[in-house]
Amino acid sequence: MSASQSSPNRPAATATPAAQPQKIQPLYVLAWFLCALFYFYQYAIRSAPGIMQDELTQAWGNSHLGLMIASYYIVYALAALAVGVLLDRYGAHATMPVGIGITSIGCLIFAQGSVAAGLGGYVIQGLGAICAFVGSSYVAARYLPARTLALFVGLTQCLGMAGAAFGSKPTRILIDPNGSFHIPWQTVWLGFGVIGVCLAIATWFVMPRDSGDSTDHHGHFSFANLLKPFRTIFGNPQSWYAGIIGGLLFVPTTIGALGWGASMLNKGEHVSMAFAASDVSMVPIGWVIGCPLLGWISDKIGLRKPVLIGGAVVLLAASLCALYVPVGVMPRYSVALVMGIASGAAMIPFSTMKEVNPPEVKGTAAGVMNFLVFGTTGVLSPLVSALMAGGATDSMALFHRAFMPLVIGIVVAIVLAFRLRETGWKVQKHG
Repeated sequence: MSASQSSPNRPAATATPAAQPQKIQPLYVLAWFLCALFYFYQYAIRSAPGIMQDELTQAWGNSHLGLMIASYYIVYALAALAVGVLLDRYGAHATMPVGIGITSIGCLIFAQGSVAAGLGGYVIQGLGAICAFVGSSYVAARYLPARTLALFVGLTQCLGMAGAAFGSKPTRILIDPNGSFHIPWQTVWLGFGVIGVCLAIATWFVMPRDSGDSTDHHGHFSFANLLKPFRTIFGNPQSWYAGIIGGLLFVPTTIGALGWGASMLNKGEHVSMAFAASDVSMVPIGWVIGCPLLGWISDKIGLRKPVLIGGAVVLLAASLCALYVPVGVMPRYSVALVMGIASGAAMIPFSTMKEVNPPEVKGTAAGVMNFLVFGTTGVLSPLVSALMAGGATDSMALFHRAFMPLVIGIVVAIVLAFRLRETGWKVQKHG
C-alpha cells in the first residue's frame, strides 16, 4: 500500500501488510528520516544532563543525578522489548508518534525543575526514546528495499551520534553563565519538549497508515500471544549470536574509549586532559563515518559476514594499539578514529537479527537486539569498574588488566561471527 493512498478519513489499518518495496520510494524514505530524526533528537536530550551536570548538581545534588541516569537506562532496556511487540502488532503509524509524544512530555515535565519532576521526566523520556532506534529499524526493514537495510540502519546510528554532539556543544553555549545567551536550563528543556511535539505531529501525518502484521501472525490480544514473538526470537540461536556479537563490539568504544579512555591517556600515558578529551572525541566521529560506510559496503556486496568479521578484526587491532602502543608512535588521533570507524561493524548484527527471524516479528527482533546489547553493556561495565578499583590509576598496567575483558570480548565476537548465518541479499538471491 502506498503512503499516498492513505488519508485520515480512511480506515486506520489494513488487515495484511503490504509487500516490502523493491525500489526506494520518497515518501517511505521521508517516513524513515523522521524516525531517524527522532533518534537524533533523543540522543540530544539524553546527553544534555551530562552537559548540565554542574547546574543539575547545584539544584538537586549528586545522588539524585546518578539515580536519574541509572533509572533511565533500566527503563530504556526493558521498554525495548515492549516497543518491538507494539510495532509488530499495530504498526509504525500507531506507535511512533506516541513514542515521540511521550518523550516530549518527559521533557516538559523535566522543565518544571524539581527533583521529582527531573527524575520522573527523564524516566518518561527513556520510555518513549526507545521507539527511536527500534522504530527507525522497523520502518527501514518494512518500507525500504531489503538490500538497503544495513545502509539505513547505519545512517540511523550516524544521526544518533550527530544528535549526541548537538546535545553537547549547543546546549553548553545556551546555558553557559559566561556566554551571550545564559538561558536557564529549565527553558532549554521546554524547548526540547516543543521540538518533540512538532516532530510527533509531522510523523503522524507522514507515516504510512497500514497496521502491524495481521492477526494470522500474532493472534488475538492475550498474554500468551504477546509472548509468542519472544519465543520465536529467543528460541533461535542465531538471535543470540547476533545480539551478543553486537554487544561485544559496542563495549570497547562505549565503555573503554568513551568511559575510561580519557582517564587512561591522562593518568596512564601522562598526556594532558585536553589532548585526551580531543583524542577520545574522535571515536564518535569514527562512528558517524563507519556506521553508514560499513552498512553500505555490506549492502553493496550483498554479504554481511565479511564486513562484520573484517570490521571486528580492525577493531581488535586498533584496541590493542590503544592499549600497548605508546602515544606518539601512531599518527595523532588515528587510533581512536579507526576504532570508531571499525566499531561500525557492530551495526551489521542489527540487520542480521531481522533477517534470521520471520518478517512478522521484525519489530520485536529490533527490540530484543537492543535489549541484548544493553544487557552486554550492563554486565561488562561493572566488571571493568571493579577491575579498575584498588589499583594505582597512574599505571598503564591497571588499564591493561581492566580492559582485557573488552579485548577478549572482541575475540569472542569474531569467533561467534563464523557461526552466524549469512543473510545478505546475494545469498538469499541464490538460495
